[in-house]
Amino acid sequence: MARFSLKSEDARLWALVTATVRPREARPAPKPEPQPEPETVRVKGMAEPMVAQPVKAVPLTPFRIGDAAKRPAGFTLSYDSPKFEPDPIEPRRKRRLSRERDPIEARLDLHGMNSIAAEARLKSFVEQAYANDYRAVLVITGKGMAENGILKRNAPEWLADPKLGHIVAGISQAHARHGGTGALYVALKRRQA
Repeated sequence: MARFSLKSEDARLWALVTATVRPREARPAPKPEPQPEPETVRVKGMAEPMVAQPVKAVPLTPFRIGDAAKRPAGFTLSYDSPKFEPDPIEPRRKRRLSRERDPIEARLDLHGMNSIAAEARLKSFVEQAYANDYRAVLVITGKGMAENGILKRNAPEWLADPKLGHIVAGISQAHARHGGTGALYVALKRRQA
């Protein structure tokens, strides 16, 4: 039973539409791809030719819209890996540094340097400060664009280098008077005699 009936005007229009419709032409079935023949190479001095079998196609992994992409096993991308940073400075020592009760014995400004030059300069600066028996230094990285600068992000990881493990006691964000989020206090360990 039809829900509604066509009016005479609609029936006439429908008849005009159906008169212009043509049946769809049947497409020929796709031909199967020919199997590649094994590649044969003849080498002088060998009795039989070398034969390389064709590589089989690997089927695609099924994926539906909305499914999460699976991470490949065996390695992690750098932005997925955990952050490696030295321990933070003890709260009392950080308070003494920010109030300038403990002296900040050296400052390093990394503004205007690229990542490679800044890393080399920072590591040599920390090693030199340790050699001079300094206990605390200030490293100014700058905030970067939208407070997400490359130097600001990477400086803690550079200071976590195992080569500096016997030198760096801890790092913490500097007080606003020393640069705030664009600077780091770096506490150095005592030099062993």
